[in-house]
Amino acid sequence: MNEQLDSRRRFLQLASGLAAAPLGLGLPDPVLGRETTTPGIARLADAAIELRYDQHLRSCVSHLPAAGAAHTPLQTRWGVAEFLLLSDGQRIEHFALQEQRREEISDSHGKGTRLELTGSSPEGVHKRVQLRLYARYPGFVFVNVRYCNQGAHRLKLKGWTNTAYACPVATTHRAGGPEYWSYSGATHPDRRDWVQPLHEGFQQDNFLGMSGSDYGGGNPIVDVWRRDAGLAVGHLELLPQQVYLPLALAQGNVGLAVRGEQEQELAQGACLETPEGFVAVHTGDYFATLDTYRRIMADRGIVAPPAPATSYEPIWCAWGYERDVTVPMIEGTLAKVRDMGLDWAVIDDGWQQRIGDWNLDPGKFPRGDEDMRQLVASIRAQGLKPRLWWSPLSVVPGADLLHDHTDMLLRDKDGAVQNITWWNSFYLCPAYGKTVANAQELVRKFIGDWGFAGLKIDGQHLNGVAPCYNPAHHHAHPQESGEKLHEFFRAIYETALQINPQAVIEICPCGTAYAFQNFPYMNQAPASDPESSWQVRHKGKTLKALMGPSAPYAGDHVELSDGHDDFASTVGIGAVVSTKFTWPVDPKPKDSFLLTPEREQLWRKWIGLYRAKMLSTGRYRGELYDIGFDKPEAHVVEQQGHLYYAFYAKSWRGAVTLRGLAPGSYRVYDYFHEQDLGTVSSGKPVLNLAFEGFALLEAIAV
Repeated sequence: MNEQLDSRRRFLQLASGLAAAPLGLGLPDPVLGRETTTPGIARLADAAIELRYDQHLRSCVSHLPAAGAAHTPLQTRWGVAEFLLLSDGQRIEHFALQEQRREEISDSHGKGTRLELTGSSPEGVHKRVQLRLYARYPGFVFVNVRYCNQGAHRLKLKGWTNTAYACPVATTHRAGGPEYWSYSGATHPDRRDWVQPLHEGFQQDNFLGMSGSDYGGGNPIVDVWRRDAGLAVGHLELLPQQVYLPLALAQGNVGLAVRGEQEQELAQGACLETPEGFVAVHTGDYFATLDTYRRIMADRGIVAPPAPATSYEPIWCAWGYERDVTVPMIEGTLAKVRDMGLDWAVIDDGWQQRIGDWNLDPGKFPRGDEDMRQLVASIRAQGLKPRLWWSPLSVVPGADLLHDHTDMLLRDKDGAVQNITWWNSFYLCPAYGKTVANAQELVRKFIGDWGFAGLKIDGQHLNGVAPCYNPAHHHAHPQESGEKLHEFFRAIYETALQINPQAVIEICPCGTAYAFQNFPYMNQAPASDPESSWQVRHKGKTLKALMGPSAPYAGDHVELSDGHDDFASTVGIGAVVSTKFTWPVDPKPKDSFLLTPEREQLWRKWIGLYRAKMLSTGRYRGELYDIGFDKPEAHVVEQQGHLYYAFYAKSWRGAVTLRGLAPGSYRVYDYFHEQDLGTVSSGKPVLNLAFEGFALLEAIAV
C-alpha cells in the first residue's frame, strides 16, 4: 500500500509540473509571474501532428483531424515536457529558448525534417531538444534530449523526465463508458490486462526494469486514446532501458511520460544524453502506434523472422497431465491427438529430473536417452511433430550445475542470488559466456540427439533480467545482463535452426509483456498463460502489431480461456489453436481436462474450422476496429481475398458495420453455425446480428 501511495504522489507531482494551463486560458506563468497566451514560436508538423514550443521551451502536442471533422481536436495542455530532477527533489525545468534550427534530412527512415531547439536555465544547464518527423511515418515525432552543465557547480541528479504530456478529460463526459482507453507495454507480476479503460484514480508506473524478482521487461510504449484520436510516448533504443512509462488519470488529466531514475553527478562541462524517445498521435486504437513502432525498429534491424509453415500447425500439449505425466499417458493420447486433426505433441514440464541439470527423470525414462528417443519416435510414428518444454536460465538448489558452476549464477550487489519464484530456482546470467555455451549444448541434445522438432521455452523470468554484479562475469556494467538477454536467445535460435531449419522456437514468457528485442529469435508467440478470453484477443492484436500482421500467434491452451472452451476467441482473431486435453482417462478428476464425448464433438468442429480457414496465416487488419470503443468488439482477418469478421459480446442484438470491404457486393456467411446471412454492399455494409458470445462471419464477393 505504501508503494502505491508513493507512486500516486509521484504522478501527482509530475502532473502538477506539466503546466496546468491550457492554451489561451491565460493562467499565471510560473517562471516570470506574468500572463502567457503564446501560441508557440517553434513548430514541427505534418498532416497528423503538430508539436509546438514557446519561448520557455514548454510544449503542446495536437492531433490534426481530417478536414471537415466535427469533433474537438485532441490537444495536450501546455507544459514542461522535458526536465531534470535533482537529488534534493528540486527540478531544473525553466529554460529560455535561445535558438531554433530546421533542416531537411534523409536517413534509414527516409526523408524528413529536423527541428533543433536550444535553451538555458538559470542554473546554467544547457538543454537541446532535437525533433525529427519523417514522411514515411506521419504523426510520429522522434525526440532526442540532451543536457549539459555549463554552471558553476556539479549537479546531483536523481533522474529525468521526457515527453511528459497531459490530455484533458472532458468535464461533460457522462457514465456511458470511459472517455479514454489505454495500452501499457510494461510487465506486472499480477499479469494484469495490457489494454485497460481509464478511470479517475488510475495509476501505473510501468517500469521496464524488474517489477518483481522474476518479472520484468516489455515493449517501451504507453498509449491513450479516445474515440477520435490517441497519444502515445515511448523510447526507440535498440537495447532495453531501465525507465518508467507512468500513466495516470488524476484531477481531470490523463498524464503519460518517459522517466529515468538514476542518481548521478553531472560535472561542470559534462553532458547527459537521455534515451531516444517519441511522441505520436493516431486515430483508432493503439494498434496504429505499435504497427508504426515495429516498422521503425525494422529500419534499425530488429525484425521478427519469417516463420515456417509448421509454426501455424495446431498443437496438443501434455501439460493437461501436469508434472505427474508419464510416458504411457503421453503415448496413450497420441492416436487421439492425430485423430483430432492436431499436428504438434508438446512434452511439457515433468520430463526432467531437476531444473538446471536437465537430466531425464529415471523413474519415467529408466534407459535414459534411449527412452526419450523412443518417445520421440512414437510421436513421429503418429504423424505428429515433437516439441520439448524447457526453462533456461533457471537452476534449482542442489543441482549438479550449481555444484560444478556456481560462477554461472546471477548475483545482486550484495552477492545474493536472484530468485525465480515459480520453480523455486535461481537465475543464471544470460550475459555470461558459460551460460550461453551450456544452453547451446542442451539445444544440440534436444534437437540434434533426441530429435525434437521444436522447443517451448517457458518462464516469466525470460522477459527481463536483474542487474548482475557477479565479479566472475566481468560485465562492462551490471545492466549488461538484461541488455544481452536477446543475444542469449539468438544463440539458442541460431543453434536450433542450424540443426533443423524448420524448427519452431516458441518463447512463452508466462504473463509478461514480451520484450521487443527478443522477437527476432522466436518464430511462435503464445498468449502466454492468458487469464481470460479478453487477454487472448487483446494479446493477439498486440502481437500481430509488434511482430507483423501474419505472425504466428498461438492462443495458448484453450482450457485457459473463458469456460475452458473458447475456441472462438482463438480462431476468430487468427491465432493458432492449442489444447491440453487428457484422454482416455484423467488421473486428476478434480481439475480434469478430459476429452469427454461432448467436448470431443466441439473440439473436433473447431479444429476442423481452423484447418479449413487457416486465418493464422492471413493478414490481421487491426486498423479497422477500435478494441476499446467499438461495440461489439470486432477483429478482421484478410485471407485469400476474403474478409473474416469476428464479433464478441456477452449478448448482442443490433446492427454491425463490416469495415474494410472493397467496392462491390458481398454474401455474408456465418461459418460456425453454417448460416447464410444475406448480402451487403460496400456502400452500405451494415448487417443486423443477434448472437450470444461470438459471431464469426465470412464476406464473399458476389
